Amino acid sequence: MTGSAPDPKERRILMGRVAGAFGIRGEAKLESWTEPRSAIFRYQPWILRDPQGNERELRGVRGKESGKSVVATFPDITDRDAVEALRGTEIYVPRSALPPPKPGEYYWVDLEGLRVVTVDGVSLGTVSHLFATGANDVLVARDDERERLIPFVEPQYVTSVDFEAGVVTVDWDPEF
Repeated sequence: MTGSAPDPKERRILMGRVAGAFGIRGEAKLESWTEPRSAIFRYQPWILRDPQGNERELRGVRGKESGKSVVATFPDITDRDAVEALRGTEIYVPRSALPPPKPGEYYWVDLEGLRVVTVDGVSLGTVSHLFATGANDVLVARDDERERLIPFVEPQYVTSVDFEAGVVTVDWDPEF
């Protein structure tokens, strides 16, 4: 595989994972967390992190949707066994590979680390991460004492996001 050492300082986005081999010609079946699933191929270079934590950068991956799967062809891999060795490898892309979000939209990774304060100015810690529940996304705010799960519903609970100030303001009871 072609590749080089990725820049360890640049923020990365987890986009998917190698699920295993597809067929006998060295194609890989992927789990893709992009929408649509085949959009994962638009964002390159990929930073592959194997289950042991080893990383390498890879460019030139091609692929398509095939039924319920996303199938990828990696440069220089033409063997099913070589693809099986990649099973469980996570696929990251540098944050800079993503297009700017539309007005009023956010990449979750850009919210991580921002301070969370209530509309009354009470600090709830910082954004640890976000996750989807199906009904709505949830912002996880952590401080030294606790973790709060706040529905990411604008403007009902999340009243503003100010990237310049590094603050997410929420209408949330600090005791909850």
